[in-house]
Amino acid sequence: MLGLLGFYDELDDRSGQPSGSIRDAVGSVGEPDEADVVAYLDAGHVLIDVMEAGHDVITGSTHRHSQGCSSLVTDGTWLWRQDFPHYLEAHHVALPGMFLEHVRSLNCQMPTIAVAQFAPHYDETMPLVGWASAVPWRSTATTLVPELRVVTSKAQFDATMLDQDRNRPHGSWGKRRKPRKA
Repeated sequence: MLGLLGFYDELDDRSGQPSGSIRDAVGSVGEPDEADVVAYLDAGHVLIDVMEAGHDVITGSTHRHSQGCSSLVTDGTWLWRQDFPHYLEAHHVALPGMFLEHVRSLNCQMPTIAVAQFAPHYDETMPLVGWASAVPWRSTATTLVPELRVVTSKAQFDATMLDQDRNRPHGSWGKRRKPRKA
């Protein structure tokens, strides 16, 4: 079975999620190499790409992983939601020691996955996170090679949101602005 990261009660309609309540996992400071771990999580292999939008369940705000937030990502050993890196960098959620040892042993570099070894773990784990319909593994690929994905950094996302707020300080995005007088 794959290890599970960030499957919190607040992120699902079903209670009793494997990671419990996110509020119990929030920390005041992160790991010394938290930025490297966030980059590792961002580089994971996307298994299921979900088209939806979500928000931070603690603050209610949008974040850089709001689009497709519950998409599932893996490194072949662990499984997490696409928005898990946000909760790590913004709220310093606790990480299992075994996960940190695993990531550090890989020097924070996403590994290539041998599908023959991965598929049985995938089939066993997906029903536990509400994706029984996604088994058995159907890909014909023999390996999953890390692909370079463009992921907006938290700083880039925050700057974009600030610019949008400045552009429309009191207006609605649905209403057109009045033309400026010359």
